[in-house]
Amino acid sequence: MNGPQTPVSQEQSRPTPPSTPRPVNTVLGLSQAEATRRLAEHGRNEIQREQTRSPWAVLLEQFRSPMIALLLGAGGVSALLGEYADALAIGAIVVVNALIGFLQEFKAEQALVALRSMTAPRARVMRDGYAVQLPSAEVVPGDVLLLEAGDVVAADAHLLEAHALATNEAALTGESAPVDKAAQEVAADAPLAQRSDTVFLGTAVTRGTGLAEVRATGMHTELGKIAHLLASTSDTETPLEQRLAKVTRTLLLACLAVVVLVAALGLWRGQGWMTVLLSAISLAVAAVPEGLPAVVTIALALGVRRMAARHALVRRLQAVETLGSTTVVCTDKTGTLTTGTMEVREVWGTHSHAILFASAACCDASLGPDGKEGTGDPTELALLRAALARGIRREEIERERPRVMVRPFDSETKRMSVLRADGALYVKGALEVLLPRCRADTNTVSASRAARELAGRGLRVLAVAQGNGPEEENLELLGLVGMADPPRPEAVEAVAAARAAGVRTVMITGDSLETAQAIGRELGILQPGEDAAERIHARVTAEDKLRIVRSWKERGEVVAMTGDGVNDAPALREAHIGIAMGRTGTEVTREAADLVLTDDNFATIITAIHEGRAIYENIRKTLVYLLVGNVGELTLMLAASLVGLPMPLVPLQLLWINLVTDSLPALALVMDPARSELLARPPRRPDEPMLGPAQWRYILMVGTLEALLVLGVFIWADPAHDVDRARALAFSTLVFAELLRAFAARSATRIFWEVGPLTNRLLLGIVIFSVGLQVVLYELPAARGLFGLGALHPRELGLAFALGLLPVTLLEMTKLVRRVARG
Repeated sequence: MNGPQTPVSQEQSRPTPPSTPRPVNTVLGLSQAEATRRLAEHGRNEIQREQTRSPWAVLLEQFRSPMIALLLGAGGVSALLGEYADALAIGAIVVVNALIGFLQEFKAEQALVALRSMTAPRARVMRDGYAVQLPSAEVVPGDVLLLEAGDVVAADAHLLEAHALATNEAALTGESAPVDKAAQEVAADAPLAQRSDTVFLGTAVTRGTGLAEVRATGMHTELGKIAHLLASTSDTETPLEQRLAKVTRTLLLACLAVVVLVAALGLWRGQGWMTVLLSAISLAVAAVPEGLPAVVTIALALGVRRMAARHALVRRLQAVETLGSTTVVCTDKTGTLTTGTMEVREVWGTHSHAILFASAACCDASLGPDGKEGTGDPTELALLRAALARGIRREEIERERPRVMVRPFDSETKRMSVLRADGALYVKGALEVLLPRCRADTNTVSASRAARELAGRGLRVLAVAQGNGPEEENLELLGLVGMADPPRPEAVEAVAAARAAGVRTVMITGDSLETAQAIGRELGILQPGEDAAERIHARVTAEDKLRIVRSWKERGEVVAMTGDGVNDAPALREAHIGIAMGRTGTEVTREAADLVLTDDNFATIITAIHEGRAIYENIRKTLVYLLVGNVGELTLMLAASLVGLPMPLVPLQLLWINLVTDSLPALALVMDPARSELLARPPRRPDEPMLGPAQWRYILMVGTLEALLVLGVFIWADPAHDVDRARALAFSTLVFAELLRAFAARSATRIFWEVGPLTNRLLLGIVIFSVGLQVVLYELPAARGLFGLGALHPRELGLAFALGLLPVTLLEMTKLVRRVARG
């Protein structure tokens, strides 16, 4: 600052002036007593953050799905009927699934807490005429803020004094370039980006100094208003949740219909209530794929683990799959598609070395030892980096040609000049300001034309001139420098990959339309012949971003929204999936997001889309695999009941099939590696069901085939003579058929050997292990007694295994026949 300031201990909750205070400015500010009164009246200067979910809330969230409700109902009825083994098995399924989901989401919540950082932890204000430092939460309306380069503004405040003051408002408005500030009054209804007389909470001072009177704190600030918009948005149910809920409802209705039918037949035949209820429980167990919740959760958890290895923090498990069905990515420009730092893109003039030398000689910023980071105005840092690339160092200029006089940049004069010891005057500023001060031989027409061309390509244009002596007259125009916040190299590739995958990228920014369209063309978002108004949105507010996301959703698109600024947060919450930048993203933005990119890499989104598509494909084929088994079991039980046979399988045998025989291979199926060609496909239609007509036909046909096979074995084994032996043979035949069919389930078009036996070693190991486990059941008397199994000779187990080969063999042969038929 221009004057001294009073040091304050970090432990002090409210600072007090020292014993011999020194006034800093004639502006007295508030008295401490008045500040205390206003703090009680207006409340603390804090943004109300979204409450982090408690561990109990995260755990209870795992029990919301219809499938879990169905399983809990089946377990409860089993317990009431005294079938405690069944009830215990079902309860274990539910608990394991809930724990997996809880651990994944709770870890994400904790990681998000670790990402939090205070926006402006302390502020310098005038109290009783003295400069004091205090927690920003204690700033109140009427306080006078003392501002200088490097400060984070603690509240919305009206400028009383401004000396070459500029702030970075990218997080609030999306404008990447520093915004010049002045104490001159502007219209109260001016757009946010044009309120040059006001500084805003959460923005950073990039250069200059100033005094500002606080007008609004906390939720009454512009940042607070954006945070309040989050209350008008809602979490959107993901496509996966919608599709699985629909499948569950279908299963529930089918289960109820069959149970009612069998119960009615049993009562009509004069069977007792207990027998009828036991049959109904058996059918309910047969109809429900108990392993499905765990399979889906583990599939998503695997996606979370893979994404974490690629610097993406998933807050909700379903978010990974949702990206796979994304059709539109609405993305902020600054810091997301671009680097977030200014860079010299072009130099116009005869001698570029002289232009960059003069630029470095007319700077106040300083680069760090690495030549990348530094302190000062972002525009000057860009100039210094460009000069350093040509071997020009500002430190050497200062040492060899010390400064004699400096006229700092001012928003009114729009220029800065430095007079050096050798008599050279270096000037930089707006071209329209410098041209009238240049010599007549300066090529005004060429320079003006070049400036328009540079501006048309979205570049910020700065003119550089040189003179002799202190007066800014009779200057020589050296040339022009065009600067911009450049695209991230990986973002260019990511946009191209998204286009190839059929995903539209829509850029939303607070920058000017010319800059936005130039960057859009450079990134490949805007192609020749495309409607710029649909692909590029410039000068948008937080409300505009929310409206754009809602309009895409109303068209039936699955929308992902990325961003890092506070003004992105409401749109992130409204989108099907919100993606925040972890490094540059604000706290409000991260809390509104479903996915946080810890490396701020836009290309990670395309990786996530690929991962999401693979997860969806794996979940779909695993669901088909599970439902074929359930339909087979249900058809078997129903057919036996219709013809008056005993139950071919008891509830615990059905649970064993669903939990061990079906669910273990299903867990391996859902881990199948992603196929590279998935990104070459267009996105799934948002209204596409998880299971379409083709999948249901396959489920019914193959399920019926298995049911007829097992029913035939059951009848052949003569249940009237020895029902336990008949059940044992039918049980093992169905187990082996289910296990072996998992190999055919990996692909709808390629046979097992073409897919590769060793590309999913886990599946191969599980099938071998499960076959062995099934054989062991018959060797242990306690297991035979628990499952109600009769003794089987090894030859009979071999027969059951051979019969179990029939369905998978038929399915693989069908693939080959179809291939030949297609030619």
